[in-house]
Amino acid sequence: MALAELKSAIPDYAKDLRLNLGSVIGNSELPQQQLWGTVLACAIAARSPRVLRELEPEAKANLKPEAYTAAKSAAAVMAMNNVFYRTRHLLSDPEYGTLRAGLRMNVIGNPGVEKVDFELWSLAVSAVNGCGQCLDSHEQVLRKAGVDRETVQEAFKIAAVIQAVATTLDAKAVIAE
Repeated sequence: MALAELKSAIPDYAKDLRLNLGSVIGNSELPQQQLWGTVLACAIAARSPRVLRELEPEAKANLKPEAYTAAKSAAAVMAMNNVFYRTRHLLSDPEYGTLRAGLRMNVIGNPGVEKVDFELWSLAVSAVNGCGQCLDSHEQVLRKAGVDRETVQEAFKIAAVIQAVATTLDAKAVIAE
């Protein structure tokens, strides 16, 4: 099991991450599609080859093909949107907020899976990428759709743990060289 290998690679100084990784994936109350789509999208967003190599096969095995593709699509479109909207938000000139984005984001309107699942994955990727405007936007869509705060928090807990594991393992690999 790749998750077990990933957990065993986490150094003892980051034991909490090992425990949290097992907990957020192994004890999640999210439905399988939401869980594994979140895991895959966050593993992509974390930009760690090791983490993605270990988690992608399990995600693929636990997702229907359309959900697997949609999770990858969420990571891709949010990689663009998070930079664009975070930058526009951080600029002190509010006029940028009035300009048309002019970027294609068709997958958001037709992701190939339930809108709630795609929004949850987009929120989790936005947490990894640190875009407050995107986080607010996706959280509001989820809440209006009846998703409770616990579910939203579950997604960004997964994002936090996967990002921390990625950072730790990438640092471990560099330090070991």
